[in-house]
Amino acid sequence: MLIHAGARFAVRYGEDLRFAGSDLPRPRRLRVPTRHGPVPVREYAPPALRGRDDAPAHVHLHGGAWLMRHPAMDDWWCRYLAATAGVRVLNVDFTAAPYAVYPRAQEQSHDVAARAAASAPVSVGGFSSGGGMAAAVCLMARDTDSFTPRLQVLGVPALDLATEVPRGGPGTISPSLRALVRAAYFPDPATRTEAYASPLLAPSLAGLPRALVLTAERDTLRRDGDDYAVRLREAGIEVWHDVTPGADHYFLTEDPVRARTTMARIAAEVAAVLA
Repeated sequence: MLIHAGARFAVRYGEDLRFAGSDLPRPRRLRVPTRHGPVPVREYAPPALRGRDDAPAHVHLHGGAWLMRHPAMDDWWCRYLAATAGVRVLNVDFTAAPYAVYPRAQEQSHDVAARAAASAPVSVGGFSSGGGMAAAVCLMARDTDSFTPRLQVLGVPALDLATEVPRGGPGTISPSLRALVRAAYFPDPATRTEAYASPLLAPSLAGLPRALVLTAERDTLRRDGDDYAVRLREAGIEVWHDVTPGADHYFLTEDPVRARTTMARIAAEVAAVLA
């Protein structure tokens, strides 16, 4: 509970990356029905698209290891993408541990995306645990034929909760953090190998949308993204896989100059598929 309460004071990730969108109005607060009840969603949009449910939308899922319920941590990214790609960005305030366990956040996120896709083209993305959930949402959409995402944006994604994190590695994602995430959000060990918990372990990745997979050279989770990109290509899925050299998990903040190019490429891809 302390993680939730202190997040808005502790999280400063991305403050150096406010390259566009600072002039957008405050996000519109929505409550979107899901199988687990209404979920708060913040809609970022250019003025012409504000409140238009039929306008293209990118559904964004924030990070925080399923322990931090703080969608505002990615305010900088949502503003940038809305302004640069010219789309609505739906920043989902899914429920995190200790108030929920798997698969609640994944199902909430899927239901928000599916509802948006009922009236507009949709892409899905996220960072870290949110990247893992974006992959899971795309798998759920395929498996249930609920909607067809146009694109998945997987930034330093956590895609394998069943495998141990290496000890003594260079990255900031530690075995102790992995243990905490498992205990809090994936308490049943049997669920950790399920496809929506660990998309990297899904039996098949066929039929998924084009993917942008972003990994970082020194990130403990790099293997997840690298291996997922390989498996997607083997399944016949188009992939753009970009590795930020010399960077750890906070790959964009660590190299803001390179981040401009990376972020612009993502925005261009989102704009193209949602046009």
